[in-house]
Amino acid sequence: MKKTFVLDTNVLLHSAEALESFADNNVVLPMAVIEELDKFKTRNDELGRNARQAIRRIDELREKGSLREGVPMENAGRLRILSASNQTADTGLDVHLADNRILHVAYALFRDGLQPIFVSKDINARVKADALGIEAQDFEKQKINFDELFTGYREVLVPGETIDAFYNNEMIDLGKEKLFPNEFVLMRDETNAKHTALAKAMEDGMVAHLNSKFERAWNVKPRNKEQRMAIELLMDPAVQLVTLVGQAGTGKTLLALAAALQMNLRHNKYDTVLVTRPIIPMGKDIGYLPGAKGEKLSHWMQPIFDNLTFLLRARNDNGNGNGHDSTSGRHAQKKVDELIKEGHLDLEALTYIRGRSIPRQYVIIDEAQNLTPHEVKTIVSRAGEGTKMVLTGDPYQIDNPYLDSASNGLTYTVERLKTETIHGHMTLRRSERSALAGVAAEYL
Repeated sequence: MKKTFVLDTNVLLHSAEALESFADNNVVLPMAVIEELDKFKTRNDELGRNARQAIRRIDELREKGSLREGVPMENAGRLRILSASNQTADTGLDVHLADNRILHVAYALFRDGLQPIFVSKDINARVKADALGIEAQDFEKQKINFDELFTGYREVLVPGETIDAFYNNEMIDLGKEKLFPNEFVLMRDETNAKHTALAKAMEDGMVAHLNSKFERAWNVKPRNKEQRMAIELLMDPAVQLVTLVGQAGTGKTLLALAAALQMNLRHNKYDTVLVTRPIIPMGKDIGYLPGAKGEKLSHWMQPIFDNLTFLLRARNDNGNGNGHDSTSGRHAQKKVDELIKEGHLDLEALTYIRGRSIPRQYVIIDEAQNLTPHEVKTIVSRAGEGTKMVLTGDPYQIDNPYLDSASNGLTYTVERLKTETIHGHMTLRRSERSALAGVAAEYL
């Protein structure tokens, strides 16, 4: 028996392809959804693009018959558009609100005995639907199990002889251990826990030593094994897409920038370092910012400037002294300005990435947990020949109201691409920013 799904507006704004994501079942769009899509269609962002795409698709389907009676879709499902009925006014919901008019349509179908399933990215809307006796679900497509997210490395117990053989050879075969491409393995002696070896998965089940050339990046030495493994991925040109997940202070952005500077300025592997991040404020938006695009962007890119200043100040000090004097800081800021002026460094808003082709660039997308899977696909598909892309983010700090740790573009990419040889991932767990940052990340 076919099911009936009633979609909330935010489902189509999350993915314009959601209309035909419910197999051969019936999909119902309340009239209030069409009205809300009309409000979003003029926006020059991903929500606006999804709204326009959804409206165009509905208009194409309209040519196949009456939307009120239902029109067939390519997946053998049917689409209907219905208005809220006055007969459902006994729900106690304020019909002047679009969200409640959407629920009224679902409730009318429920009263008719159709057992509809209300689909929404809005938790509160799902709660209200459940209170009305209507089955409610989140939009599950492009959603992963965050609790089982691929970490990028594993620990295995092996005989001591296996570890000795690994140290005596360039690579060995771990036999039955099935590893993902570029996954790291900490081999631990079954009888001596301190006897270990760190390896990286290659093709055909073989594991090899980490590259000694990647022990540091831009004079930044890893402070733990996860950071060392991350640098291995960030410095390896064969790994064209790197995803780094970790809480605040674990070094995601710093390591990515250090590797980018190393590969661009010292190894000349890439023409430019392009750094971008979604412009989503934490807390209440501060409104319009004065100045030209560069001046506006500087406010959103300040965390990037902070990391660059730290890296260039450390480079100037050459590891001697504390590097905290004002002269060193001014020199580092001047160096950042020079890199931008000379074309070695480009800071850009994600808004301007769409439609571009990006060849021979080291691209860092910071705060990628605030992007939808479709947005990540749009960005990564911009990569031209010789380009490396790095996605960093903390799935526990999401400012997009319709994303969570299981549905954001960063974690979705990690899980979907873990079997690809050009992708590498590392989950960073230990905060190295400061003792205070570590306590905050763990307990607050």
